[in-house]
Amino acid sequence: MSSAWLLPEHLADVLPSEARRIEELRRLWLDLARAHGFELVMPPLLEHLESLLSGTGRELDLKTFKLVDQLSGRTLGLRADTTPQVARIDAHLLNRRGVTRLCYCGPVLHALPAGLHVGREPLQLGVEIFGHAGLEAELEVMELVLDGLAASGVKRLTVDLGDARIVRALLARAPAGIDAAELVAALTAKDQELLARLSAEWPETLRRAVLQLPDLYGGEQVLERARGLLPQDPVITQALDDLAWLCGHLRASCPDVRVGFDLADMSGYAYYSGVRFAAYGEGAVNSLARGGRYDEVGAVFGRRRPAVGASLDLKLLSPRVGDTPPRAAIRAPWGEDPGLRAAVRRLRQDGETVVCVLPGHEHETDEFLCDRELFEIDGRWALRAL
Repeated sequence: MSSAWLLPEHLADVLPSEARRIEELRRLWLDLARAHGFELVMPPLLEHLESLLSGTGRELDLKTFKLVDQLSGRTLGLRADTTPQVARIDAHLLNRRGVTRLCYCGPVLHALPAGLHVGREPLQLGVEIFGHAGLEAELEVMELVLDGLAASGVKRLTVDLGDARIVRALLARAPAGIDAAELVAALTAKDQELLARLSAEWPETLRRAVLQLPDLYGGEQVLERARGLLPQDPVITQALDDLAWLCGHLRASCPDVRVGFDLADMSGYAYYSGVRFAAYGEGAVNSLARGGRYDEVGAVFGRRRPAVGASLDLKLLSPRVGDTPPRAAIRAPWGEDPGLRAAVRRLRQDGETVVCVLPGHEHETDEFLCDRELFEIDGRWALRAL
């Protein structure tokens, strides 16, 4: 007989202290997004499957839980990523002419975990800019993400930059019939043996460029090395110029952040159409935030618009920011005295946390730090320090 209290694999309850920390992060990030002019949207958790998996969302197929709608009989999906939904909102519901900045925060569900110690219910927070094709949009999103991570308490921030156009330009020169997905996976994993096998029949100049791509990671010198090693292609040249421009501005606006490059990292290949980035903290193996340009994301909804965005999992971020001190609170006795009950209500209306001690539980504690107590003196209720 199975235990009724056990949860499915890679799903977990969030207990009070952790929930408090995650909620504080959510408020911090949404307030920061609002300060940058982003508007909050709340897409539904369920949508028709064809909407969730249209266009660039096709790569989410294996991650998406599917079920049948008892009202319509159609197949629904539990979102595995909110970006396609926000693109739908921009294209169909808002339909604005100019720049639209949208942000969101909510759970997504993954049918399969992304790793051994990764949950299947991330709390995804994201920001999206629609309608601007210039690098100013990439810079704005990156600066917001880096400022948010720093404000969250993440130390020794690093941002790695890349550009999907570089690999796309190389693939455009490759012989017909190649397995692009397999090649991209080999590049991202830096699997030189597999890359050598996949490119064995390619022209030598192109093959040499692809085999050298996994070594093009590190500091600013990577860009100069890339200019010498990669084919002279206007798309590649523009991508390298754009990365250099962003690097210069990031160094000026975020001087404490280390800026690096990884020209072979093609995580999210189906999404990205240009610059992509990943942000890391001290000692982090996995990225804390990812984003970039994905101009194709709205095309399936009938409105191809320039789009740049980023997202992160607040549940994944929370353990890296350290414990926050519990909120100061007031301890109050429970009683029927009208003066006591009025005093408790008044304190709560003033923004104080008041924990009433229920009868028989006077010696129990919880996560609130009660540094004051409400006591009676001469028929009046007053506060004193504990």
